[in-house]
Amino acid sequence: MNSSEIGQADVVVVGAGNAALCAALGARDEGASPIVLETAPEPERGGNTFFVAGSTRWVYNNLDEVREVLDLSEEEMRTVDFGTYTREDYFEDMGRVTQYRCDPDLTEILVDNARPTLVWMKGKGIRFEPMYKGQSQKVDGRVKFFGGQICNFWGGGPELTAGLFRAVEKAGIPVLYETTAIALIYEKGRVNGVVVESGGERGEIRSRAVVLACGGFESSAEMRARYLGPGYELAKVRGTQHNNGAGIRMALEIGAMSAGHWSGAHAVGWDRNAPAFGDREVGDGFQKHSYIFSIMVNARGERFVDEGADFRNFTYAKYGHVVQQQPGMFAWQVFDRKVEHLLRDEYRIRRVTRAVADSLGELAGKMEGVDPKGFLATVAEYNQAVRQDVPFSPVIKDGRGTVGLRIPKSNWANTIDTPPFQAYAVTCGVTFTFGGVKISPGTSVQNVGGRDIPGLYAAGEMIGGLFYFNYPSGSGLVAGAVFGRRAGASAARHALGRS
Repeated sequence: MNSSEIGQADVVVVGAGNAALCAALGARDEGASPIVLETAPEPERGGNTFFVAGSTRWVYNNLDEVREVLDLSEEEMRTVDFGTYTREDYFEDMGRVTQYRCDPDLTEILVDNARPTLVWMKGKGIRFEPMYKGQSQKVDGRVKFFGGQICNFWGGGPELTAGLFRAVEKAGIPVLYETTAIALIYEKGRVNGVVVESGGERGEIRSRAVVLACGGFESSAEMRARYLGPGYELAKVRGTQHNNGAGIRMALEIGAMSAGHWSGAHAVGWDRNAPAFGDREVGDGFQKHSYIFSIMVNARGERFVDEGADFRNFTYAKYGHVVQQQPGMFAWQVFDRKVEHLLRDEYRIRRVTRAVADSLGELAGKMEGVDPKGFLATVAEYNQAVRQDVPFSPVIKDGRGTVGLRIPKSNWANTIDTPPFQAYAVTCGVTFTFGGVKISPGTSVQNVGGRDIPGLYAAGEMIGGLFYFNYPSGSGLVAGAVFGRRAGASAARHALGRS
């Protein structure tokens, strides 16, 4: 099916990732007839969702609430300590990591709707699994979760993408591939559809409501440099090449209000030699998130950040920015044998930039771009500063830090002295941008006067105001689903005259 075959729809959803497909399903639940526009060809469908690890963050106070999302065996219920993650915990984590700038209304919607939305997705055929790898450790014979996260979308981004498309197909919702929305049809103060381009031809799809859910501007080198800062045009992009800020631009062109942290983005440590955009075979394997057990050094061989400031869930999305600011825009994560068993699976992929050596001097010579003398001096100083009187524990913020260093390591500090030594080269990998458009609690896009633009809704990465500086892991993917479903339902009600 192509755009010329569809002249009219109740709701047009622009985008085909997690937020967009949840919007389409939410609109269908309300009785509307939506269509989905995907700028990518079918083999590249799904936006950034395809590339995610799939972690989720949601409130649970007891095992019954855990089981609303996770199907657990009798053995798991008996041997696994899932703990709790309260409403207050979620609010505090959102506030703390965003320096208390997160929009209170949007944050409340996210926190209160996270678990119900995942339960809704489960009803659409989406599967979940306990997030054992990276989020749990066996303590005294029992598996214990830490960091406030217990759940992953089964199969990560590829399976989540496939599951959402299965749900959309089952619901009979058309998806138009290689069809790019290039402008909103804005007449008499309301949105009445989109102008599209497909196969070199332009046309119109008229609708009673439009949901923009086509990502941020992370794939545009020009916009990264303009808003994130000089040098970001050289940064790697973790996901799709198709998120070029088109939805944001279209909304701003008709007077939408900009919102959020336009100079901020989710940015992680990413393999230094990864391709410019995400690789659909490797997926999220280029990330390197066990740095809390390492020391990270720059081209001068110097440490530049507190690797153990917090659980990686609360630092990984901002430390990519820190790496980006280093000379040459790279760093090396250095481990010894004592922590090798704690490294996440992404350290074992075939396409990895790694140096291995039996001595620190040999390792120094293998870390491309690093001053060997500076590195050896840094390790010697660091080893002397590690507190040996505090026991090491990977499942809590153990307080095993350093003393007297200009840049401390607050937790999980171990001497680097047991061969073989390993080092992994990373650079900045941008996941999604934080600046976008202002929406109401009902997901209507608002104009510069603070009023809803009739017929226009937004969800996903292009919402501004939810994340600033950083974010708690798993909250972005869940926010896409929460606000996607909400936007689709709101758009449907508007289109059917029920709003």
